[in-house]
Amino acid sequence: MSDIRGNVIVGQSGGPTAVINSSLAGVYKTAKDRGAKTVYGMLHGIQGLLEERVVDLSTHITSDLDIDLLKRTPSAYLGSCRYKLPEIKDDTAIYDKIFAILDKLGVEYFFYIGGNDSMDTIKKLSDYSILNGSKIRFMGVPKTIDNDLAATDHTPGFGSAAKYIGSITKEVIRDGLVYDQQNVTLLEIMGRNAGWLTGAAALAKGEDCEGPDLIFLPEVVFDVDEFMKKVSNLHKVKKSVVVAISEGVKLADGRYVCEMREGIDYVDAFGHRQLTGTARYLSEKISREVGCKTRAIEFNSLQRCASHIVSRVDITEAFQVGGAAVKAAFEGETGKMIILKRVSDDPYICVTDIYDVHKVANVEKKVPREWINETGDFVTSEFVNYVRPLIQAELTPMMVDGLPRHLYYTDKEK
Repeated sequence: MSDIRGNVIVGQSGGPTAVINSSLAGVYKTAKDRGAKTVYGMLHGIQGLLEERVVDLSTHITSDLDIDLLKRTPSAYLGSCRYKLPEIKDDTAIYDKIFAILDKLGVEYFFYIGGNDSMDTIKKLSDYSILNGSKIRFMGVPKTIDNDLAATDHTPGFGSAAKYIGSITKEVIRDGLVYDQQNVTLLEIMGRNAGWLTGAAALAKGEDCEGPDLIFLPEVVFDVDEFMKKVSNLHKVKKSVVVAISEGVKLADGRYVCEMREGIDYVDAFGHRQLTGTARYLSEKISREVGCKTRAIEFNSLQRCASHIVSRVDITEAFQVGGAAVKAAFEGETGKMIILKRVSDDPYICVTDIYDVHKVANVEKKVPREWINETGDFVTSEFVNYVRPLIQAELTPMMVDGLPRHLYYTDKEK
């Protein structure tokens, strides 16, 4: 048995995914297997830690069945937050408070499961630990359905979201052919500045489905007039037209298309404007100018919480990156993020590695321009070949009374 280790703390941050709890399970199980004394969970991430909202996970995850349920549970078991730590030079008091809380808990290893903004948190905390002479080790565990983290081949969470998008796109295409009536359907898909998720709609194309007609990613400037011409031309020759469009497509002047609608003014702590209504705006425009039945479908949070159609590859890798983070920290690493490195496509082989979080934080990975066709209205075969291995196989939910069973946090002291 390994040497008894110090205490561990883990938190979840940012938007959840269908497999983020599998990474939490990977951190928890690996830390306990390697001899950690107590594995604490931050309730609602770093924001909850500042309020000392911390729980001993062993009082809530008490069996292997709990771990299996946790892996299959969507959303963030511990709760999440969107909390931006200030620059160290601007507010050392908040860092002193965080480290005082960690010291009181006897924490030696700190793990944060999240995306770009969460890696910024790990960067700042690890930098302050060096300035402060702390021996606490800080590790980032990647997650995001947006797949926009730098350095890693892909992020846990993306594969399952892509599987959901490809599946629902197929079903919507089939539904559009029900009536002998021309129609246009717009699918609005998440992805602020990166089009990985929207491009996944191309997975719908196969022997039994022609796939979407057009795909628009935020990596290419969006021209509303050109869009209208393309839809109008397709409408003349097809009964049903299906278009996948990113919520984050922008005009040449830098405005999001959704900003052409009124009433969008919410901005989060990281300065991110809420993006919604792109498909609705364009659908209404098509209805007026083309004169046909239109429908706008926002996948919205469904694409990040659909654990009933999770990819087995994705959920397995999510667990592995959690475990790899613990292994690296226990072996002395800090200020790093676990990454996935693809060894081969056929057969698909991917391994974990570590990477300096300073080179990851606040860096956005976008879809390469060469993976988007020349006219900017579809993705190439290279894109599809990249995504397809990530959606393979399924992990059946544990069904109880006809519905999937989840593990959810309850305050057992109440």
